[in-house]
Amino acid sequence: MKTTPFTEKHIALGAKMHEFAGYNMPIEYSGIIDEHMTVCQSVGVFDVSHMGEFWVKGPHALEFIQEVTSNNAAVLTPGKVQYTCFPNETGGIVDDLLVYAYEPEKYMLVVNAANIEKDWNWCVSHNKVGAELENSSDRIAQLAIQGPKACDTLQKLTPVDLKSIPYYTFKVGEFAGVPNVIISNTGYTGAGGFELYFYPEVAMKIWDAIFEAGKEFGIKPIGLGARDTLRLEMGFCLYGNDITDETSPLEAGLGWITKFVEGKNFTNRAALEKQKAEGVSRKLVGFEMIDRGIPRHGYALLNEAGEAIGHVTSGTMSPTRKIGIGMGYVKIEYAKPGTEIYLDNRGRKLKAQVVKPPFRKNS
Repeated sequence: MKTTPFTEKHIALGAKMHEFAGYNMPIEYSGIIDEHMTVCQSVGVFDVSHMGEFWVKGPHALEFIQEVTSNNAAVLTPGKVQYTCFPNETGGIVDDLLVYAYEPEKYMLVVNAANIEKDWNWCVSHNKVGAELENSSDRIAQLAIQGPKACDTLQKLTPVDLKSIPYYTFKVGEFAGVPNVIISNTGYTGAGGFELYFYPEVAMKIWDAIFEAGKEFGIKPIGLGARDTLRLEMGFCLYGNDITDETSPLEAGLGWITKFVEGKNFTNRAALEKQKAEGVSRKLVGFEMIDRGIPRHGYALLNEAGEAIGHVTSGTMSPTRKIGIGMGYVKIEYAKPGTEIYLDNRGRKLKAQVVKPPFRKNS
């Protein structure tokens, strides 16, 4: 298994470790619910160094990004971040990703850990315009510091005014005495906070500084288990569950990142435009359990007559709501919020209701 610069630290702290995307990663420390609530109420630190980072540079950088991603990167100015996806040729999604506009003719693509090799091969094979591509995934470490006390914790360690970094923007500056740290605000938890990108050599210096600064707020390391429950409470998609090579961005409710602007001839544009005009036959929805039960990935979703109308893609017991919540694809006629649907929980038909995320009411 691959390691991150923090792997030995996680083990020393007693984390429950498990393989994820080829990496030895912490799943939980003090328990998923405790870690989840720490992020919602104070501040927690996630090791996300397993994520992939590709640089796209040169005079054809923007042209390349416009051809391989669904969103309109032409609107980006340096310091802005954009959520987007790589559409494939058959109507599905290769991966979802972030585009960082670092400077003119220089962008950073942040891709999912499980898809680094797949995405890199996709980018290389679809680079028809001669953009300079560089896979720096093994040369960049990343921490996500999330929660309402994240700003107070991190501000002690940088001269950069963190309140001047709005959602989906970033700055580059000194952090904990380390120059040229990327400080961004994209968040996957709905609890506020920042991501830091830096070289692996300075990883422990930054980790130690953050935990010292956050001591007064009860800062804790957080595993991937709570990362999943936090993103699910916000209704954020997880690649491999809610979006895949077989799900279209329009079915997944990602029409807002699929821009059919003039001159942007991205992969499979014509087919997705046709799908938008004709409408989709199924849609990704959020739902809350009315009956007691926990939805799980792969469970069938039923109508009142017990007929299959879709399946669960993500599900859990909400740590903040104490009810079962989930996301899943259903036939379009069952996608309207307020519609009653049913979960097939190992042969038990449990009532649920379609709702519009986020599930966390204070978000």
